[in-house]
Amino acid sequence: MKKILLVEDDTSLRENVAELLELSSFKVCSASNGKMAVEMAKKEHPDLVLCDIMMPEMDGYEVLEELSICETTRYIPFIFVSAKTEKQDVRKGMNLGADDYLTKPFEEEELLSAIQCRLKKAEHMEALLAEHPKKVHQEHEIRNLNELKNFFDDHGQLFSFKKDETIYSKGDHSNMVYLILKGVIKSCGLDEEGKELITSIYAEDDFLGFTSLTDHLPYKEYAVAMEDVELAGISKEKVKGILEDNKSVSLELMDIMAGDLENIKKQLLQMAYSSVRKKTAQTLLMYCKAMNRDKQAPLKIARSDLAGVAGIATESLIRTLSDFKHEGLITIENRNILVLDSEALEQVH
Repeated sequence: MKKILLVEDDTSLRENVAELLELSSFKVCSASNGKMAVEMAKKEHPDLVLCDIMMPEMDGYEVLEELSICETTRYIPFIFVSAKTEKQDVRKGMNLGADDYLTKPFEEEELLSAIQCRLKKAEHMEALLAEHPKKVHQEHEIRNLNELKNFFDDHGQLFSFKKDETIYSKGDHSNMVYLILKGVIKSCGLDEEGKELITSIYAEDDFLGFTSLTDHLPYKEYAVAMEDVELAGISKEKVKGILEDNKSVSLELMDIMAGDLENIKKQLLQMAYSSVRKKTAQTLLMYCKAMNRDKQAPLKIARSDLAGVAGIATESLIRTLSDFKHEGLITIENRNILVLDSEALEQVH
């Protein structure tokens, strides 16, 4: 039975999460503050640490730093669980060596999936370390997708684009992979009549520009900044080398790409078969997730861009938005759209 050290100062939340983990066949030891957590980790030697950030005595960052310098605890998988969702908070945790970062509130399935994933990778690393100790330390400096993003942040070439500027055009050779540091980007194609079709939306912390890593094939579409954008770019040759040396990162990246393909399929089916109301509702929710990361903030988006993703005429979209406003699902101020009831939008047919 795997042992998890749960570090959380909120008594109710700590007890609820502990019960969930125990029902999922984990042995749980709990700590209510950072200082207690460090002492318990050194004594209990858990298989994984699940740790809050904002706590008395020592915060989560200090707990991770303390465990990282101790030989007996430095390789224990460490997952932050926190209400702090800003990019710099996530980056700070990953730079210190955390293996994952979950934001509160989280779903039961999301928590258990993250734990199982990190435990499996830890077992794999232990096996590699036993067989090739020197090789493991050399090749696994970038251990997960978050550390790959940190690498882009630290070593990537920086690019800035103003709103409506083209980042790359169809036919340009794809020599780089980008990480979006700020802003939102749309990738587009043209139909036979020259009408723009938006194929994907990319936001902060997303990768952009992935094509074949074995050939410098030209882009099949073009990318445009929907607001002021900052990117960090790494050559495809460098990215290819990193992925070849770090199989776990390659697998995580494949999972993301598989998810993107699934979303594109859903979008195509929606465009083909859904009603105008459903297309509009689902497009609003997609933009909320991409541009606001699920925060309660207005969408600053052109109606033509919304219509392009939904696959409907701009006039039809505007009429539907007006209906949603009268129904209390959204509000519109200065052409900015604020979603008031995302659950109701999910149920629109």
